[in-house]
Amino acid sequence: MATSSRFANLDISAALESVADQFRGLNPRAPGQWPLLPKLGAWLGAAAAVIALGWVLVLSSASDELDSARGREPGLKVDFSAKLAQAVNLSELRKQKQQVQEYVTQLEKQLPGKAEMDALLSDINQAGIGRGLQFELLRPGVVEVKDYYAELPIALRVTGRFHDLGLFAADVSNLSRIVTLQSLAIAAPNKDVGGATALALPAGVLVLDATARTYRYLSANELADNAKAKAAALKAGAKK
Repeated sequence: MATSSRFANLDISAALESVADQFRGLNPRAPGQWPLLPKLGAWLGAAAAVIALGWVLVLSSASDELDSARGREPGLKVDFSAKLAQAVNLSELRKQKQQVQEYVTQLEKQLPGKAEMDALLSDINQAGIGRGLQFELLRPGVVEVKDYYAELPIALRVTGRFHDLGLFAADVSNLSRIVTLQSLAIAAPNKDVGGATALALPAGVLVLDATARTYRYLSANELADNAKAKAAALKAGAKK
Protein backbone atom coordinates (compact mmCIF):
# COMPACT_ATOMS: atom_id res chain seq x y z
CA MET A 1 0.00 0.00 0.00
CA ALA A 2 2.85 2.33 0.85
CA THR A 3 4.41 1.68 -2.53
CA SER A 4 1.11 2.40 -4.33
CA SER A 5 0.65 5.67 -2.43
CA ARG A 6 4.20 6.67 -3.25
CA PHE A 7 3.63 6.06 -6.98
CA ALA A 8 0.42 8.13 -6.88
CA ASN A 9 2.24 11.06 -5.28
CA LEU A 10 4.97 10.77 -7.86
CA ASP A 11 2.42 10.81 -10.72
CA ILE A 12 0.71 13.94 -9.32
CA SER A 13 4.02 15.65 -8.75
CA ALA A 14 5.14 14.76 -12.24
CA ALA A 15 1.89 16.06 -13.74
CA LEU A 16 2.15 19.34 -11.83
CA GLU A 17 5.78 19.65 -12.83
CA SER A 18 4.82 19.06 -16.45
CA VAL A 19 2.15 21.76 -16.26
CA ALA A 20 4.60 24.15 -14.62
CA ASP A 21 7.18 23.43 -17.34
CA GLN A 22 4.66 24.57 -19.99
CA PHE A 23 4.45 28.02 -18.35
CA ARG A 24 8.20 28.49 -18.03
CA GLY A 25 10.19 30.46 -20.55
CA LEU A 26 7.18 31.71 -22.54
CA ASN A 27 7.97 34.25 -25.22
CA PRO A 28 5.33 37.01 -24.97
CA ARG A 29 6.11 38.09 -28.54
CA ALA A 30 5.24 34.66 -29.98
CA PRO A 31 2.06 33.44 -28.23
CA GLY A 32 1.34 31.19 -31.18
CA GLN A 33 4.28 29.01 -30.16
CA TRP A 34 3.10 28.56 -26.59
CA PRO A 35 2.07 25.12 -25.35
CA LEU A 36 -1.60 24.23 -25.12
CA LEU A 37 -2.22 25.09 -21.47
CA PRO A 38 -0.74 28.61 -21.63
CA LYS A 39 -2.78 29.25 -24.80
CA LEU A 40 -5.97 28.12 -23.07
CA GLY A 41 -5.15 30.22 -20.01
CA ALA A 42 -4.43 33.30 -22.12
CA TRP A 43 -7.66 32.84 -24.10
CA LEU A 44 -9.73 32.39 -20.95
CA GLY A 45 -8.11 35.46 -19.37
CA ALA A 46 -8.80 37.60 -22.44
CA ALA A 47 -12.38 36.38 -22.61
CA ALA A 48 -12.89 37.15 -18.92
CA ALA A 49 -11.45 40.65 -19.39
CA VAL A 50 -13.72 41.38 -22.34
CA ILE A 51 -16.76 40.09 -20.47
CA ALA A 52 -15.86 42.14 -17.39
CA LEU A 53 -15.30 45.31 -19.46
CA GLY A 54 -18.56 44.86 -21.35
CA TRP A 55 -20.43 44.24 -18.13
CA VAL A 56 -19.04 47.44 -16.60
CA LEU A 57 -19.97 49.46 -19.68
CA VAL A 58 -23.48 48.02 -19.80
CA LEU A 59 -24.01 48.67 -16.12
CA SER A 60 -22.69 52.23 -16.49
CA SER A 61 -25.07 52.94 -19.37
CA ALA A 62 -27.97 51.39 -17.52
CA SER A 63 -27.12 53.42 -14.42
CA ASP A 64 -27.16 56.66 -16.46
CA GLU A 65 -30.52 55.73 -17.96
CA LEU A 66 -31.85 54.93 -14.51
CA ASP A 67 -30.69 58.30 -13.14
CA SER A 68 -32.24 60.07 -16.13
CA ALA A 69 -35.53 58.23 -15.64
CA ARG A 70 -35.53 59.11 -11.95
CA GLY A 71 -34.97 62.77 -12.87
CA ARG A 72 -37.97 62.72 -15.22
CA GLU A 73 -40.20 60.97 -12.72
CA PRO A 74 -41.37 64.09 -10.74
CA GLY A 75 -42.26 65.97 -13.93
CA LEU A 76 -44.10 62.96 -15.32
CA LYS A 77 -46.07 62.63 -12.09
CA VAL A 78 -47.11 66.30 -12.28
CA ASP A 79 -48.04 65.91 -15.95
CA PHE A 80 -50.01 62.77 -15.14
CA SER A 81 -51.89 64.53 -12.33
CA ALA A 82 -52.75 67.46 -14.61
CA LYS A 83 -53.96 65.19 -17.39
CA LEU A 84 -55.91 63.10 -14.92
CA ALA A 85 -57.67 66.23 -13.66
CA GLN A 86 -58.45 67.20 -17.26
CA ALA A 87 -59.78 63.74 -17.99
CA VAL A 88 -62.02 63.87 -14.93
CA ASN A 89 -63.36 67.30 -16.00
CA LEU A 90 -63.44 66.49 -19.71
CA SER A 91 -67.18 66.99 -20.11
CA GLU A 92 -67.03 70.32 -18.29
CA LEU A 93 -64.08 71.44 -20.40
CA ARG A 94 -65.99 70.56 -23.56
CA LYS A 95 -68.90 72.70 -22.38
CA GLN A 96 -66.54 75.59 -21.69
CA LYS A 97 -64.96 75.18 -25.12
CA GLN A 98 -68.40 75.30 -26.73
CA GLN A 99 -69.27 78.43 -24.75
CA VAL A 100 -66.03 80.12 -25.79
CA GLN A 101 -66.64 79.17 -29.41
CA GLU A 102 -70.16 80.63 -29.25
CA TYR A 103 -68.76 83.82 -27.71
CA VAL A 104 -66.12 84.10 -30.44
CA THR A 105 -68.79 83.56 -33.08
CA GLN A 106 -70.87 86.30 -31.50
CA LEU A 107 -67.91 88.68 -31.54
CA GLU A 108 -67.19 87.83 -35.17
CA LYS A 109 -70.75 88.82 -36.04
CA GLN A 110 -70.01 92.24 -34.56
CA LEU A 111 -67.19 92.69 -37.04
CA PRO A 112 -68.52 94.29 -40.22
CA GLY A 113 -67.93 92.48 -43.46
CA LYS A 114 -66.40 94.12 -46.49
CA ALA A 115 -69.83 94.97 -47.91
CA GLU A 116 -71.02 96.49 -44.61
CA MET A 117 -68.37 99.19 -44.26
CA ASP A 118 -70.46 101.85 -46.06
CA ALA A 119 -73.39 101.13 -43.76
CA LEU A 120 -71.10 101.52 -40.75
CA LEU A 121 -69.94 104.94 -41.93
CA SER A 122 -73.60 105.92 -42.26
CA ASP A 123 -74.25 104.72 -38.68
CA ILE A 124 -71.40 106.87 -37.34
CA ASN A 125 -72.70 109.86 -39.29
CA GLN A 126 -76.24 109.33 -37.98
CA ALA A 127 -74.93 109.01 -34.41
CA GLY A 128 -73.33 112.45 -34.73
CA ILE A 129 -76.33 114.07 -36.40
CA GLY A 130 -78.62 112.59 -33.77
CA ARG A 131 -76.67 114.48 -31.10
CA GLY A 132 -76.80 117.75 -33.04
CA LEU A 133 -73.15 117.61 -34.10
CA GLN A 134 -71.75 118.89 -37.38
CA PHE A 135 -69.28 116.72 -39.27
CA GLU A 136 -66.37 118.59 -40.74
CA LEU A 137 -64.50 115.39 -41.67
CA LEU A 138 -65.43 111.71 -41.99
CA ARG A 139 -62.78 110.04 -44.13
CA PRO A 140 -61.84 106.33 -44.21
CA GLY A 141 -58.12 105.62 -44.28
CA VAL A 142 -56.06 102.78 -45.70
CA VAL A 143 -57.12 99.29 -44.63
CA GLU A 144 -54.49 97.56 -42.47
CA VAL A 145 -54.60 93.79 -42.98
CA LYS A 146 -53.59 91.74 -39.92
CA ASP A 147 -53.27 87.98 -39.50
CA TYR A 148 -56.96 87.19 -39.14
CA TYR A 149 -58.74 90.50 -39.50
CA ALA A 150 -58.53 93.88 -41.22
CA GLU A 151 -58.46 97.22 -39.44
CA LEU A 152 -59.93 100.39 -40.99
CA PRO A 153 -59.05 103.79 -39.49
CA ILE A 154 -61.59 106.57 -40.04
CA ALA A 155 -60.50 110.17 -39.46
CA LEU A 156 -63.32 112.32 -38.13
CA ARG A 157 -63.82 115.87 -36.95
CA VAL A 158 -67.08 117.07 -35.44
CA THR A 159 -68.18 120.29 -33.77
CA GLY A 160 -70.68 120.60 -30.97
CA ARG A 161 -71.10 121.16 -27.27
CA PHE A 162 -69.03 119.18 -24.80
CA HIS A 163 -71.97 117.22 -23.43
CA ASP A 164 -73.15 116.28 -26.91
CA LEU A 165 -69.62 115.18 -27.88
CA GLY A 166 -69.55 112.85 -24.88
CA LEU A 167 -72.94 111.39 -25.79
CA PHE A 168 -71.73 110.88 -29.37
CA ALA A 169 -68.69 108.93 -28.13
CA ALA A 170 -71.00 106.75 -26.01
CA ASP A 171 -73.32 106.17 -28.99
CA VAL A 172 -70.40 105.08 -31.16
CA SER A 173 -69.25 102.60 -28.50
CA ASN A 174 -72.78 101.15 -28.38
CA LEU A 175 -73.08 100.53 -32.11
CA SER A 176 -73.93 96.98 -33.12
CA ARG A 177 -70.53 96.78 -34.79
CA ILE A 178 -67.21 97.08 -32.95
CA VAL A 179 -65.88 100.64 -33.27
CA THR A 180 -63.26 102.26 -31.04
CA LEU A 181 -62.40 105.95 -30.77
CA GLN A 182 -58.70 106.70 -30.44
CA SER A 183 -56.45 109.77 -30.37
CA LEU A 184 -59.27 111.99 -29.12
CA ALA A 185 -58.50 115.71 -28.97
CA ILE A 186 -61.07 118.34 -27.92
CA ALA A 187 -60.29 122.02 -28.39
CA ALA A 188 -61.94 125.35 -29.00
CA PRO A 189 -62.39 126.17 -32.69
CA ASN A 190 -59.49 127.93 -34.37
CA LYS A 191 -59.75 130.74 -36.85
CA ASP A 192 -60.96 128.34 -39.49
CA VAL A 193 -62.70 125.02 -38.84
CA GLY A 194 -63.60 123.15 -41.97
CA GLY A 195 -64.25 126.39 -43.83
CA ALA A 196 -66.46 127.96 -41.15
CA THR A 197 -65.12 130.86 -39.06
CA ALA A 198 -64.98 130.64 -35.32
CA LEU A 199 -67.15 133.77 -35.05
CA ALA A 200 -69.97 132.00 -36.88
CA LEU A 201 -70.09 129.18 -34.32
CA PRO A 202 -72.24 129.48 -31.19
CA ALA A 203 -70.55 130.04 -27.84
CA GLY A 204 -69.47 126.87 -26.06
CA VAL A 205 -68.97 124.85 -29.25
CA LEU A 206 -65.90 122.64 -29.27
CA VAL A 207 -64.08 120.67 -31.95
CA LEU A 208 -63.45 116.93 -31.54
CA ASP A 209 -60.71 115.33 -33.64
CA ALA A 210 -60.46 111.57 -33.35
CA THR A 211 -59.70 108.37 -35.20
CA ALA A 212 -62.46 105.78 -35.25
CA ARG A 213 -61.17 102.29 -35.82
CA THR A 214 -63.36 99.43 -36.92
CA TYR A 215 -62.46 95.87 -37.63
CA ARG A 216 -63.73 93.32 -40.07
CA TYR A 217 -63.07 89.63 -40.47
CA LEU A 218 -61.16 88.35 -43.49
CA SER A 219 -62.88 86.03 -45.91
CA ALA A 220 -61.42 82.61 -46.70
CA ASN A 221 -59.97 83.93 -49.97
CA GLU A 222 -58.39 86.90 -48.19
CA LEU A 223 -56.88 84.61 -45.56
CA ALA A 224 -55.43 82.41 -48.30
CA ASP A 225 -54.01 85.43 -50.15
CA ASN A 226 -52.57 86.76 -46.90
CA ALA A 227 -50.86 83.43 -46.19
CA LYS A 228 -49.42 83.31 -49.72
CA ALA A 229 -48.11 86.86 -49.41
CA LYS A 230 -46.39 86.05 -46.11
CA ALA A 231 -44.87 82.87 -47.54
CA ALA A 232 -43.56 84.81 -50.54
CA ALA A 233 -42.10 87.49 -48.29
CA LEU A 234 -40.34 84.88 -46.13
CA LYS A 235 -38.99 83.16 -49.23
CA ALA A 236 -37.69 86.44 -50.63
CA GLY A 237 -36.06 87.27 -47.28
CA ALA A 238 -34.39 83.86 -47.16
CA LYS A 239 -32.88 84.36 -50.62
CA LYS A 240 -31.29 87.62 -49.49
